[in-house]
Amino acid sequence: MLSFTRWKATLILMTAFVVIMLAAPNVLPQSWVDRLPRAMRTHMTLGLDLQGGVHLLLQVDANDVRRVQLENLRDDVRRVLRDSRIQVQGIGFQGNAVVARLREGQNADLALTELRKIPQMIGGAFSTSGQYDAEVSRSGDTFTVTATEAGIRDKISRAVTQSIEVIRRRIDATGTTEPIIQRQGLDRILLQVPGAKNPEEIKKFIGDVAKLEFRLVDQSMRVEEAIASRPPADSVILYEEVKEGNRVVQQVPYLIQRRAIVTGEDLIDAQAAFNAQQAEWVINFRFNASGGRKFAQATTENVNRPFAIILDNKVISAPVIREPILGGSGQISGRFTAESSATLALLLRAGALPAPLTFVEERTVGASLGQDSITAGTNAALIGSAFVVVFMFATYGLFGLFANIAVLVNVLMMFGLLSLIGATLTLPGIAGVVLTVGMAVDSNVLIFERIREEAHSGRSVMASIDGGFTKAMGTIMDANITQLITSVILFYLGTGPVKGFALTLGLGIVTTMFTAITFTRYLVVLWLRWFKPVRIPL
Repeated sequence: MLSFTRWKATLILMTAFVVIMLAAPNVLPQSWVDRLPRAMRTHMTLGLDLQGGVHLLLQVDANDVRRVQLENLRDDVRRVLRDSRIQVQGIGFQGNAVVARLREGQNADLALTELRKIPQMIGGAFSTSGQYDAEVSRSGDTFTVTATEAGIRDKISRAVTQSIEVIRRRIDATGTTEPIIQRQGLDRILLQVPGAKNPEEIKKFIGDVAKLEFRLVDQSMRVEEAIASRPPADSVILYEEVKEGNRVVQQVPYLIQRRAIVTGEDLIDAQAAFNAQQAEWVINFRFNASGGRKFAQATTENVNRPFAIILDNKVISAPVIREPILGGSGQISGRFTAESSATLALLLRAGALPAPLTFVEERTVGASLGQDSITAGTNAALIGSAFVVVFMFATYGLFGLFANIAVLVNVLMMFGLLSLIGATLTLPGIAGVVLTVGMAVDSNVLIFERIREEAHSGRSVMASIDGGFTKAMGTIMDANITQLITSVILFYLGTGPVKGFALTLGLGIVTTMFTAITFTRYLVVLWLRWFKPVRIPL
């Protein structure tokens, strides 16, 4: 058990060296780090409590989700009745319901049959709560299609989930490492961005909905007539803002069809570019296969008709379709600057928010507070580690030195693994590091006490050391595996600081088992080979 072949010893030392070197970029000058191979440029990120940053609590606009749900429901009702050639006297809203009144002489039974198909059309037959998204009732020639509260709550929950993913893509695209983004309650989102200095920039960046749509311009009547009287039921009046600098100097109205030809959900890429011919910044976009087909069909069927490019219910531009656009790609122009085109392209790549967000709470954690936390955490770790080192020396002498060297390697390897996965180090994470030091020493204490017992029973040096490692191994494995299981559960079920603590603790357990089982044993074997002692200094 105490023999180490050359390849096994080399493997142990190389493993420890490589993992420790992964932590080196955290302390090396940036100029040195830039010279390293890309795979070696690993580093940890300090959390909000260590380097400061921005803390925001956002709320998804539930009323907007409700409004969109009802508008979609109204459009479905109008479409179903129109496809069935059933004429209506009027369609309007009443609370969470859409009310449709038929003209005299229409087939009310057919209308009821067709309207009852609507719940199966809305996001599948059932919502996640097991309830229909809509309920249909009739009173004479008046029909009421009600969006259920369960269905609306389900839509709000989905909007929050989608918003979290969109925010994550937007924040990650700016180069921020490991933001904390969590759901709170039904309609709130917690966002923490370590290292951020200006909360207003983040608020503006993530607050833009960036909902892109391509719609046809309605030419059935002049837009001035629609403004003076009433636009058609399937169209709406939207405006293009003409700006000078940041000031809006004119709003140009357009009569736009409600139905979108293609939306930003079909985009797979958007890049800012400079159009040398027009001397302006533009955004080149590309659709996926489905969006490309829809865009090609729409432009083929509507040559010489204007269509509008709409962002967040504002017209960006309304060019005329001169020829079919079959390549699945195109260009958006609209008086962009270099900065605004790059920002909009990034927002389009990240996707649109399903609903507007409001900022409920805002806090900025200063770097000075973060430095205080680092100082306090570092001092606690150093003081605790110093007591451990002194205790091991005082109790086990030379073997205590072996244990302290193993603990040092253990901690460095743990930082290397944290750097490899790009983890965020927080104060609870530092607590996990300190706890790992104690656990690593505990494994060595078990081994050394077993060796001492074997030596006191009269066994030889080699037999005592071999017996100590062999008999303590089962206890060490059981203790560390149970701790590892706890860490995994904490990591998957916990959030925020709890997850950070669980991650550092779990990685510390892995490195502890490596050092206790292999590295400490290797140090003892080297001592035996070089000094050939006649007794154990314990």
